[in-house]
Amino acid sequence: MIKRIVEISSAASLHLKLGQMVIERKDEPPAQVPIEDLGVLVFGGNSISCSAALLAACAQNNVAVVVSDDKHLPASLLLPLAANDTQTQAIEAQVKAPLPAQKRTWQKIVKAKVKGQAQTLAITGVENKMLLNLAEEVRSGDPKNIEAQAARYYWPKLFGTDFRREREGEWPNAMLNYGYAVVRASVARAIVGAGLHPSIGLHHHNKYNPFTLADDLMEPLRPMVDLTAWSIWRNPPGASNGDSEEQKLTKETKRAMLTLLTGKITIGGQRQEFIPAMHWYAASLRRVYTENGELEIPEWEALADTDPCGSC
Repeated sequence: MIKRIVEISSAASLHLKLGQMVIERKDEPPAQVPIEDLGVLVFGGNSISCSAALLAACAQNNVAVVVSDDKHLPASLLLPLAANDTQTQAIEAQVKAPLPAQKRTWQKIVKAKVKGQAQTLAITGVENKMLLNLAEEVRSGDPKNIEAQAARYYWPKLFGTDFRREREGEWPNAMLNYGYAVVRASVARAIVGAGLHPSIGLHHHNKYNPFTLADDLMEPLRPMVDLTAWSIWRNPPGASNGDSEEQKLTKETKRAMLTLLTGKITIGGQRQEFIPAMHWYAASLRRVYTENGELEIPEWEALADTDPCGSC
């Protein structure tokens, strides 16, 4: 089933009624969305109230709930404690995964990420041969830190020599952060659905980060977010002639970024909706842990021709 991505960004009261999420706003008739249809629910404003029963129903249906802060950036992610019948078995295999297998899997992830960055540069009209060469140099565990070498070349080419990729940096950092957060939520949701634990990473290890595995798996997807952000940066929703005053995180730019989760992506040789593809992706990682399988990484070439601002 294709799951819906719903963002609530204006004042509203949400509660559960007969398996439906009911959205009530002042001077408007109530709206309803079946809980079973939801994949990701984003709370994008501070004037939203939500019942505990609704949150529990979201957990029971493996809905990722993202809560934004006063800057409209995602600040919290709520996931179910158990979304898979054989979770204990899968987590045990995850914890005991041999280091060589983890390193080989990380190699595949980094190589796919650098190739994705090369693809993004090519689409934006920038020379990408250096990144393609770097991708071929990635070895098990990425001991030469090719990922960082690629980033030093990539960011100035994509957004200009003055750009610095920072969590609290200037535009378009806020847009990138928002895009990464919603993709991270979808990946984390899929990880939990596969019976794995999102805090036990392949490469990322941080005792303060409960989603290190989600951060690992989303690396090859980051260039897809970057390309969408670049398109919005070049053609801000509602702006005329690239008016820079419009370059801020608005309802329109967030809606444009959310198109990432409604497009199609290729994995295992099949075209799928984004959220089901994430479940395929996470399930392949589970097979790495439990069956000595190989990670299947999503490919997003077909998204290159989409205009994220077309629906703004």
